[in-house]
Amino acid sequence: MTDYLSTQAYGLHVALDGPQQAPPILLVHGSGASGAFWQPIVPALAARHRVITVDLPGCGRSPAAPPYDVPVQAGRVAAPLDGLGLGPVLVAGHSSGGYLATALAEQRPDLVRSLALVSTGPGLDALLPEPLLLRLLLAPPLGPLLWAVRSDAVVRRSLASITARPVQIPDEVVAGVRRIGYRTFRAVMRANRAYLAERAVPERLAALGLPLLVVFGAADPRWDPASAHRYAAVPGARVELLPGVGHAPMLEAPAPTADLLLGLAAAG
Repeated sequence: MTDYLSTQAYGLHVALDGPQQAPPILLVHGSGASGAFWQPIVPALAARHRVITVDLPGCGRSPAAPPYDVPVQAGRVAAPLDGLGLGPVLVAGHSSGGYLATALAEQRPDLVRSLALVSTGPGLDALLPEPLLLRLLLAPPLGPLLWAVRSDAVVRRSLASITARPVQIPDEVVAGVRRIGYRTFRAVMRANRAYLAERAVPERLAALGLPLLVVFGAADPRWDPASAHRYAAVPGARVELLPGVGHAPMLEAPAPTADLLLGLAAAG
């Protein structure tokens, strides 16, 4: 059964699954998403671990709370971990959630035991052109208007544009995306770009000395899949490419993705 922390206490919607005394895993979603993105793999993880899934500020069921700078976001995620007395934990970040996971390790090495980055681009030069539908939803002057009237069908089409195979998208994933405001999403995207422009992720990780797993879809349409190999510069990093998978391995290949995270947890 899923438990929840007080959103008023931490400013975040935090879901807890699995045995209370089991080794903890923190799941952090990416931009334009919510913790529901991890839904398909939570049961497999929760069979052996205490799984903490967050909705970042302004996403899913968490209230908006600018600024959205990556280090600030990391500090907000640290608060419930401190409140629960958890640490160090395995932190898994999807897409830009990997930047937050990295920033958390930079700020609070006492809270992070190991890192898993799923579809997390290493640098801005690895970013591929955005699909047309996403460009229309984001670009002013039409972007704000289209964003406000998005239907479930439009959200599903936009999510399908980042996958490489047909997937069943949970209703809660769609609902979480629809709760995100246009201005919040744009601010988060700017903050992510600023974090990457300051320093590439492999360079940041190389200085941390943490066990690292990098998972990429070999057919990722958001980030150049070949860029995953840049993480090999991090001592001891394990890089896994999933054949025929796009930008959302937890939705497209939940079993292999869960197995990889469980393997990292067991090794750590």
